[in-house]
Amino acid sequence: MAVPSPGPREALAPSPEAGRRGATSSSSRRRRGLLWRLRDRQTRLGLFEIGPRHELHGLMTMMQAGLWAATQVSVDRPPTGLPTQEDFSEVLTQVHEGFELGTLAGPAFARLRRSLGLAEEDYQAALGPGGPYLQFLSTSKSKASFFLSHDQRFFLKTQRRREVRVLLAHLPRYVQHLQRHPHSLLARLLGVHSLRVAQGKKKYFIIMQSVFYPAGRIAERYDIKGCEVSRWVEPAPEGSPIVLVMKDLNFQGKTMNLGPQRSWLLRQMELDTTFLRELRVLDYSLLLAFQQLHEDEQGQGGSVIFRVARSMLGAQSPDEQSSQNRRLLPDGPNALHVLDGPEHRYFLGLVDLATVYGLRKRLEHLWKTLRYPGRTFSTVSPGCYAQRLCQWVEAHSE
Repeated sequence: MAVPSPGPREALAPSPEAGRRGATSSSSRRRRGLLWRLRDRQTRLGLFEIGPRHELHGLMTMMQAGLWAATQVSVDRPPTGLPTQEDFSEVLTQVHEGFELGTLAGPAFARLRRSLGLAEEDYQAALGPGGPYLQFLSTSKSKASFFLSHDQRFFLKTQRRREVRVLLAHLPRYVQHLQRHPHSLLARLLGVHSLRVAQGKKKYFIIMQSVFYPAGRIAERYDIKGCEVSRWVEPAPEGSPIVLVMKDLNFQGKTMNLGPQRSWLLRQMELDTTFLRELRVLDYSLLLAFQQLHEDEQGQGGSVIFRVARSMLGAQSPDEQSSQNRRLLPDGPNALHVLDGPEHRYFLGLVDLATVYGLRKRLEHLWKTLRYPGRTFSTVSPGCYAQRLCQWVEAHSE
């Protein structure tokens, strides 16, 4: 499937300055005090604000202005009625001073955000020009640029055109999967956009909910693929403020202690990786992070309110509650990816869902088989990849 051809074009998008003023007036009752701002800055330890001298500052300001205007369309004209095929193929191009921003499948993503309980105004305020994006040092081998919204709730990543084509081709089935399994571990994709400066080449980027949110007390972060080749990251020096995402080999000797939630996680991993296998997708990662629970957060009897959320079809009786995920309320806006064990809170999510097992990957598999005999690497068939990642979770949890 090709990226949809340009659709409706707006001659001039609304001014982001107007958006900043509107966002400021509408949120004045929620202005942050001095102590809140100091606490917010402390939780950003190891992340870097993209200031005026940053090499990506120009790109960031265009993304912010474009996203504010793009979201204003769904604020003013929210999609109504039943979803249509046009929702998944629409392309809206908005012309700004010096650049154009395209919104791909805008109505489909607006519906998805609404189904997640995400208000368009909050989404707009977080991604618009109200505060600088944050950057972290990625351990990914790709040449993509990575951003976080200033509140760290949303993750932005540049993508290749062929990866965007895959995501859009799979979008209807992806939405159906989330409807059927509302507590799926799949990353929540919230938008796909293109950006063209002057007459230059289009750049594509995606927006999704950050798996590592809220990030305040997260101790360690990992990117897991269930293999060993190129799966080690040299840790930052002790006391360093740098935030690094470790990999499989860094996790050796560690275990996720999930208690009764382990059966839920194993089942949900099976459901989600089966779906990705059917799409012939591979090379995705299980993002994993954990934090120590405070004493009053451990178990169901403390000051934190818990509930049993059914994430799989067919759960009918209270006896099956042990196989369901206990979700945190109401302090975790991104609780879809939060799982509590007896002593630790785990953040889990499957990301990078745009690599298909085509000819390119088949040739890569052959080459790596010859180069790394007897070792495990990421480029294998979708069925093998799914099975191996599920086996990793089973072997590293209790």
